[in-house]
Amino acid sequence: MKNVIYLIIIGILTYSCSGGGDDSDTQAENKAPTKVSTLTYPTNNLLCITNVLDFQWEAASDPDGDPVSYVLEISQDNGFTAIDESFTVSNTNKTVTLDKGIAYYWRVKATDSKNLSSDYSSVYQFYTEGEGSLNHLPFAPELLSPELNTTISSGTVNLNWKANDVDDDSLTYDVFFGTENPPVNKEGDNQGENNLTVNINASTDYYWKVIVKDSNGGQTIGQVWSFSTQ
Repeated sequence: MKNVIYLIIIGILTYSCSGGGDDSDTQAENKAPTKVSTLTYPTNNLLCITNVLDFQWEAASDPDGDPVSYVLEISQDNGFTAIDESFTVSNTNKTVTLDKGIAYYWRVKATDSKNLSSDYSSVYQFYTEGEGSLNHLPFAPELLSPELNTTISSGTVNLNWKANDVDDDSLTYDVFFGTENPPVNKEGDNQGENNLTVNINASTDYYWKVIVKDSNGGQTIGQVWSFSTQ
């Protein structure tokens, strides 16, 4: 009987010393790397003198000290619905040969050795120089507000965007807006301002896009943006 009591006491003491199920010994949750904060080259809105480019960006860090690699994505679409080039590299630069005379967009994300990824960096745009090119198309318009797929109050909304042209041509805009996807109703025609106020109803999904045109006859059609009303 004494031996049984002795074993019970030893078991209780052992359980107590081991923490009694305390998860303090469990591994801390792994954290993703930080976002790449700076794209170094090619710079935003750059007109390149070559189509062979050495992409460069600032390094990310990992809170757990894990090795970090980078995914470089290059697209002719600023929404990255189609990726022209994608590379995974262990350093912060990559030389890429691209087509000539094309507007490209690029971004980078960091990934650690446990396959956790950061958010993407900012998106930069550039033009590769073409042979004998006299005019470059404007870059695709960029959404400012309302935010993509957001929900806002009914009444009126101010549509805002921005656009750039590597030749510094003056720009005008056609704005299509409505409840159809893609929108077919032209609310703004050859306007110089990069914003437009429209009326909106409650409990409705809206779609809009912008066509940006330069003073030399070039034009670029933007992607379709959307928002909903309460």
